[in-house]
This record gives sequence, C-alpha cells and structure tokens, in this order.
Amino acid sequence: MSSTAGEVERELSRVGHRLVPLDIVLINTRAGSRYGHDDYVSAGCCGMGYEATNVSAGSGACESRATDGWSWDAPFVHTKERYQESGDAGLIWEGHKAGRDIGYCHLEKLHNLEVLPNDGFKVACFPCKIRAASAGWTRAVAILD
Repeated sequence: MSSTAGEVERELSRVGHRLVPLDIVLINTRAGSRYGHDDYVSAGCCGMGYEATNVSAGSGACESRATDGWSWDAPFVHTKERYQESGDAGLIWEGHKAGRDIGYCHLEKLHNLEVLPNDGFKVACFPCKIRAASAGWTRAVAILD
C-alpha cells in the first residue's frame, strides 16, 4: 500500500517530531530485514505515495527521504492490485513522480533502520558520482550522540 499524507503526519505526531529544514525522513517498512531473500522486492508494509512524499513540500524540511524498501514507492505487488481495481495508471511510480512537482532526493534499500531511535540523531550521506546517470549509490551513516 502507498502511505498517505495523513498517515505520515500521524506517525510524526506519534514519535513527537516536527519536520525542520534539512531533516531526512527515514521510512522503516521492515523490508530491510528481508534483504538477500527472495521476497525482498515485495517485502515491506508500504511505500510512499504522491501525497505522502509531498507532506513537507514548501516547508523547507525534508529535501531528502529514505527507505529500507526496494523502492520509494509501494512494492509492485500492492501497486498492481490498486491499478487492477482502479485502472489508474498514475498509481505507478507515484512517489517517484512527486519529484516532478517538488525537488527532492530519495534513498532506497537502507539497512538497520529498525535499530535507530525515533529521533535525536543525524544522518550523513556520502554519494558516489556516476557520470551521465540519473541515480547512483550512497553510503548513508547514522550519527548517534
């Protein structure tokens, strides 16, 4: 399933965090625990839909987002079901397509998000440049006090 803006806002409220400029929101879907297994691509409870991706648009916060899932969007098995029910092709890659309307960077396939606290740490990202590519990999590191 794709998460909605309301779900993201409720989760931020639950963990007691208000988005501020330069935040990197980490989405722990529990898919990271399935990395290396045959079901990794379909693992994870959700992906980020268009609305959820745009929660902080215009606030100066959250220019970067990250997930432990195979994709920022919902696993294809869930997207396929929603598409078959609605016939709406706009559901395909809806989280990725949010970048057409707001500039943001997202990271995928992070690991060990489940061991991080809900708040109170920093994330540093060290990207590897790849000439003429639209994506690449990064070393994302959590810095805990």
